[in-house]
Amino acid sequence: MGTVLDAANKEAKGTDKKFTVVFVLGGPGSGKGTQCANIVQNFGYTHLSAGDLLRAEIKSGSENGTMIQNMIKEGKIVPSEVTIKLLQRAMQESGNDKFLIDGFPRNEENRAAFESVTGILPEFVLFFDCSEEEMERRLLSRNQGREDDNIETIRKRFKVFMESSLPVIEYYNTKGKVRKIDAGKPIEEVFEAVKAVFTSSNDKVPA
Repeated sequence: MGTVLDAANKEAKGTDKKFTVVFVLGGPGSGKGTQCANIVQNFGYTHLSAGDLLRAEIKSGSENGTMIQNMIKEGKIVPSEVTIKLLQRAMQESGNDKFLIDGFPRNEENRAAFESVTGILPEFVLFFDCSEEEMERRLLSRNQGREDDNIETIRKRFKVFMESSLPVIEYYNTKGKVRKIDAGKPIEEVFEAVKAVFTSSNDKVPA
């Protein structure tokens, strides 16, 4: 395991590119995906969803994919190294240097591992704050055919998110890096708030 990570680490650090990373966090159904698509279109970021990368790995039928599938079924969080390796590969292959990393870090261990393995500190953390009731309503009505969108699983996912991700948000809050967005509002209003965050971050020019 160490050797694969070391190789990926060397590969990531061996490039001259400086990656700009924004972590995007919010519970299931908080509208992160929709807003990430808007950010990509308006600000030129590449959107990397940890969940999508894991699902693609599952679909590939690899041994790694089967292990991931079993963990997700049990409501467990996939080991940091697995997700980081998938994220690094996607960053290397994208050709871009600005990334929205969606749904990661899911916990403190993820966060620490990402920083130590990649050497990258996030520019800021975009946190989509949304009530459990609103998230449930959205997930049950969107009916995208995802097998994990039933009420029990939704509640389990929300509980896991609250217990594991809030410490990450609190950690970055102490560093002044959290940009909190009220995600209970209509999509257009939420994006206005998001735009304001990205516009002010782009305005930071050296004095």
